[in-house]
Amino acid sequence: MKLAVIGAGQIVADFLPHASAVEGLTVTAILGTPRSREKLDRLAAEFGIPTAHTDYDECLADPEVDTVWIALPNALHFDHARRALLAGKNVICEKPFVLRAAELAELRQLATERDLILVEAISNQYLSNVEWIRQNVGRLGDLRVVQCEYSQYSSRYDAFREGKVLPAFDPAMGGGALLDLGIYTLHIVVGLLGCPESVDYAAHMERGVDTSGVVTLRYGDLTAVCVCAKDSPGPSRTKIQGTEGSIVVNGAPNVIPTVELHLRGEEVEIIDRNAHEHRMVEEFRAFTRMIGEHDIVERDRRLDHSAAVLDVALAALDSAGIAFADQENRS
Repeated sequence: MKLAVIGAGQIVADFLPHASAVEGLTVTAILGTPRSREKLDRLAAEFGIPTAHTDYDECLADPEVDTVWIALPNALHFDHARRALLAGKNVICEKPFVLRAAELAELRQLATERDLILVEAISNQYLSNVEWIRQNVGRLGDLRVVQCEYSQYSSRYDAFREGKVLPAFDPAMGGGALLDLGIYTLHIVVGLLGCPESVDYAAHMERGVDTSGVVTLRYGDLTAVCVCAKDSPGPSRTKIQGTEGSIVVNGAPNVIPTVELHLRGEEVEIIDRNAHEHRMVEEFRAFTRMIGEHDIVERDRRLDHSAAVLDVALAALDSAGIAFADQENRS
């Protein structure tokens, strides 16, 4: 996979030091705005990236690029993914994939027509600890309660309170707690349980954006609760309770560190199957394999999951009256 990194923000700086751990991945280009030229050149020099672009069309025309990784603010995902697919490039797009179901449907159609790989970068769906949970959740008996929490006081929240609105808190840019942090919790719950019968989001709103909130997902007799907060610190954890025991993860749902299995009458079992210390390495190994083998079946399986999560996220936002998830743009 010959990758162009689209963006130069925090997540890019976080992953690039670990890109060398992904066999078959070569970062051949990086794209940013003209005002970030100095930063682009610095990243290119530090990580041996041959080309730094400030023009997206030039980047897409680069013959040394076969795949783009879109790591931009949420509202920019659809347009950049669409242009890349039209240019014949495979697309890896950061979470949340897009802001409307119709947008994902259009991207999926383009990828299918052009026989390209299109996939959402959502770390927890590729972690080996999450796969272990999927394979062993049946040991808990009849499930009763699922809790998934992700709270992280945002480094941008103080500025937001003072009146400076950055993309992470800008409703017009798809900002807010649910699509930034809560989306990880939805991927965990929907990945394990499927789509719920009903969705409700009780959000704390400030100037039109959700800074924290609680999503309640109902599955018949089973209730799942997803907590997300960018305006207050708190422990992040996942807990799955059944009649025969529980699975507990003390840590953020984008990382899913050590898993504890508590079965009635048995000693606690500690599991850690994650293949690398950095949360993004396993997903990029999977993307590299998928693209290298042109695995369309896996592409479609992953897109089905992402579409289901997007539907749940949009239903949650709609229930809270958040404007950018408007009904007329939903499929």
